[in-house]
Amino acid sequence: MMASRTLLYARNQITSNRDLIPTLKTEFDLYTSKNGDFRFRLVAGNGQTILASEGYKTKAAAENGIPSVGRNAGRNDAFQTFTGKNGKHYFKAANGQAIGSSQGYADTGRCAKDMESVQKNASAGVEDQT
Repeated sequence: MMASRTLLYARNQITSNRDLIPTLKTEFDLYTSKNGDFRFRLVAGNGQTILASEGYKTKAAAENGIPSVGRNAGRNDAFQTFTGKNGKHYFKAANGQAIGSSQGYADTGRCAKDMESVQKNASAGVEDQT
């Protein structure tokens, strides 16, 4: 019963269609994986993960990895692209060590577009989910 009242109250607060549109922003999520490692991912406003980090043993190490994306994303050699055994295209962001990797893409154009998105959003905010 309480949930119904809450939902009705929320509906009454909507004053225009603009209130129904979520705010789309790209940000880093800092989280703990199932095995206890700390990780981060860069999530686009549409919810798609465009870069996922390796696992770190400490939260501080994962937190240090996030600004490393920003410091290194503008370098010409910041990304390495490759084709997996499955035929999909991937990229890795690196600073001499792997910082993060992408999902697999069916075509190189989408892969390149998400590399640009990482460069553009490398200084995005962080949501700490740990």
